[in-house]
Amino acid sequence: EAIAAEALLRINEFNSQNIANTVWAFACVGWDSHKFFITFGTAIAELLANFTDTQKSQLYIVASYVQLTWPHVDFPLSRHLESLRSAYVRQESA
Repeated sequence: EAIAAEALLRINEFNSQNIANTVWAFACVGWDSHKFFITFGTAIAELLANFTDTQKSQLYIVASYVQLTWPHVDFPLSRHLESLRSAYVRQESA
């Protein structure tokens, strides 16, 4: 919890790679806080144009995790799911 709290405090210091790696890592360990993912998802949605296909691929996995875990939650990246999925497909076929 301390790492998540610190990440949320420093979110404004993160670049796109830091953000993608952070949310991906928390999704991989099954982090159980939709508020954490919503906060990061909001920052991501505002910066999405700055993300590479590799980073968007990571975000697609995160968005999928959030949707499966909390289907009732309005996750900011849900509105960008198709573009994230396209990046994921491009990465998988590369």
